[in-house]
Amino acid sequence: MHLVAIILLVCGFIGLATPAFAEKTVLRVGHFPNVTHAQAMIAHGLSREGKGWFEQRMGPDVEVRWFVYNAGPSAMEAIFTKSLDIAYVGPNPAINAHLKSRGEEVRIVAGACSGGAALVVQPDGRIKTDGDFRGRKVATPQLGNTQDVAARAWLATKGLRVTMTGGDALVVPTANPDQLALFQKGDLDAVWTVEPWVTRLVLETKGRVYLEESALWPQTGGRYVTTHLVSSVRFLKTKPALLKRWIAAHVELTQWINQHADEAKRLLNAEIKAETTKALPGDVLDGAWRRLELTHDPVRASLLRSAEDAHRIGFLRGKPDLSRIYDLKLLNEVLRDKGLVEIP
Repeated sequence: MHLVAIILLVCGFIGLATPAFAEKTVLRVGHFPNVTHAQAMIAHGLSREGKGWFEQRMGPDVEVRWFVYNAGPSAMEAIFTKSLDIAYVGPNPAINAHLKSRGEEVRIVAGACSGGAALVVQPDGRIKTDGDFRGRKVATPQLGNTQDVAARAWLATKGLRVTMTGGDALVVPTANPDQLALFQKGDLDAVWTVEPWVTRLVLETKGRVYLEESALWPQTGGRYVTTHLVSSVRFLKTKPALLKRWIAAHVELTQWINQHADEAKRLLNAEIKAETTKALPGDVLDGAWRRLELTHDPVRASLLRSAEDAHRIGFLRGKPDLSRIYDLKLLNEVLRDKGLVEIP
């Protein structure tokens, strides 16, 4: 046989005996550059260092791609367009996405963070009692966001009529950095916001915490959800084993963070700097950390009441049907496997 033919024949046998490299499954994950998204921030930072927390636990057949968003609606839109598989988001974006898609597109599969919000007032004494909010300007981060709904609902319980553009007290949706500057100038009387901005208002402008939002949740022991882990329905249905591995790693990371707070804060601040170009001062990060509880529990009761409040103050026209927004089956399988208490 001709030498070239022999070589081709041998190469053919080798080709048949050697399987083609299998394509990796790409898992696309979104989050915000916030302290309330600590698990995702820390994991993203570890990925930059080649020490990926999730990557190590997902296995060599999975490639994790991280995406950073500045607003919940953007992350939810990415899930709608099949650009994201899972995301860390606040309760109101999850509610709005669920209702917008008539319950067909997103599911809350775990909790991530509880707490971190407060109402801060000027230090000059212009607001001393609930009645002093009449005629005042109260800033919130964004129209219809979680803190905006909480502020409007709370003011209504104090007998104040609050409309979208006025009323007995004026709620002014204002970006967090602008809140800080306007509050310092005295142009805002109060701010209802979330960490790290609560601590920055206290430390940098001498603002006074008038109300910790945890005080509004006696039925949950002061716990209320700030961040969820949300999955697209498509990913949940087509890759349940993969999603379960992510949830298991999420639970493990949450436990590690709670047991190694100093190292976790260092990693978190490094990632904040990587994503925003500026790390938080140590006293700001420490103050913010004290108001947060990182948890896999989605604190279901708080989301359901937040939706009711949004309906009561006019953000949601019809009574919201959230009967399908949670799918905690995989989370509870993970908790059962680890000998932890399941979520009812």
